[in-house]
Amino acid sequence: MEKKDNKVSVLFMLFSILFCVCLIAANVLETKQIAIAGISLTGGLIVFPVSYIINDCVCEVWGYKKARLLIWVGFAMNFFFVLLGALCDFIPGAPYWTNDAGFHAVFGLAPRIAAASFLAFICGSFVNAYVMSRMKLSSGGRNFSLRAVVSTIFGEGVDSIIFFPLALWGVVPTEELPWLMLWQVVLKTAYEVVALPLTIRVVNYVKKYEQEDTYDKGVNYSIWKVFSI
Repeated sequence: MEKKDNKVSVLFMLFSILFCVCLIAANVLETKQIAIAGISLTGGLIVFPVSYIINDCVCEVWGYKKARLLIWVGFAMNFFFVLLGALCDFIPGAPYWTNDAGFHAVFGLAPRIAAASFLAFICGSFVNAYVMSRMKLSSGGRNFSLRAVVSTIFGEGVDSIIFFPLALWGVVPTEELPWLMLWQVVLKTAYEVVALPLTIRVVNYVKKYEQEDTYDKGVNYSIWKVFSI
């Protein structure tokens, strides 16, 4: 019986681990509100854009199929973490435990917020990977910087359009929602632009090390073919 070659490299595995860590860390950091230059944001802004940078790197080097696997693995690990946090939050604390409120604030993610977060992540991440892949084909592999920025704008835009209305409608004044969405897209894209010199170096190194530079000619862009790598 012929064995299918569906192995992944060590570097891809390391990228996947970092991707999952970023998503899980973002969930925890989102519970803190921060202010940068007078703009109110969540702490997740520190790490969440890194997941889009990793998405770009994986899609650029290994192609859409590997990026699709990465996105679903990240979704599964993040869901598992949130589920464990919710379960532990539900279990009554020990008699001497006095930090229920603090623990709940971090791990007691409301179902509405969790659902909005998961849906926004899946849609935004796949849009980011799709745009990156299609632009690489149409440009013949040129202009990585432009592709990385444009794919982030589309991905983060979809993420924000889905997350904020679903999670915060009726909680935040309606007139404030468009500004929240806009600032998220602008700042996360700016994050990507600032990180571009490092991203380019990493991508070039990985391409050289892996001897791989995938073009997604004829690829099936269905998000459900998880193990087709």
